[in-house]
Amino acid sequence: MCQLLGMNANIPTDVMFSFAGLARRAEEHKDGFGIAFFEGKGLRLFVDPHSARESALAEWIQRYPIRSEVVIAHIRKATQGRVVLENTHPFQRELWGRYWVAAHNGNLVGYAPNLHGAFRPVGDTDSERAFCWVMQELAKAHCQVPSLTELTLTLRELLPVIARHGTFNFLLSNGQALWAFATTRLHSLERRHPFGMTHLADADVSVDFSAHTNPSDRVALIATEPLTTGEAWQALPSGELSLWVGGERVA
Repeated sequence: MCQLLGMNANIPTDVMFSFAGLARRAEEHKDGFGIAFFEGKGLRLFVDPHSARESALAEWIQRYPIRSEVVIAHIRKATQGRVVLENTHPFQRELWGRYWVAAHNGNLVGYAPNLHGAFRPVGDTDSERAFCWVMQELAKAHCQVPSLTELTLTLRELLPVIARHGTFNFLLSNGQALWAFATTRLHSLERRHPFGMTHLADADVSVDFSAHTNPSDRVALIATEPLTTGEAWQALPSGELSLWVGGERVA
């Protein structure tokens, strides 16, 4: 199945070390990749239906100075839908004057929700259908812009409904926060002072974060599988929704 990466930080942070580790996994997950990162209320979204190991866009992105508080990245191994640009994650929609982005790892069997209004899929994946339904139901549930707490309570009702149809590991963000929902495999890591040397699990690459950070910095990472060695990655419980704000998990 696909591989997910999410990052949430309290200041704009470089995600390229983690993305480089994710891209190394594209040898088996070769049906496209994408990365979305917020700059204030703005969003930069890059997707390519080619493997991240071969894509010129992926090579360019690894040289681009991405610094963001919220990032969602995805490398695809197709289970439903053609290998074409419109089926490449992350997906983007607008709601309440903000961009929303989502990516999915898994396979939803017989999932055909009733969709109407502004939220309809462009491609033919189960993932985009699920995202459109989530956006539709959030818009129906709240007549005005809700707080992060209210959004989280609504998402805790909606996402298990989708998960009844199969494997549903899901990352969602509106630029203010990062939500993660797991049914099988998602892992989290919080980096904070004191920072030190970190090694990628899939490549002979290391970085000393103490040389690039301040004591007040906080960074949270969500990944399908741990991206580094020697750090305290934690498996997220199945069926649990987590909210990450400012580089730390919010109860």
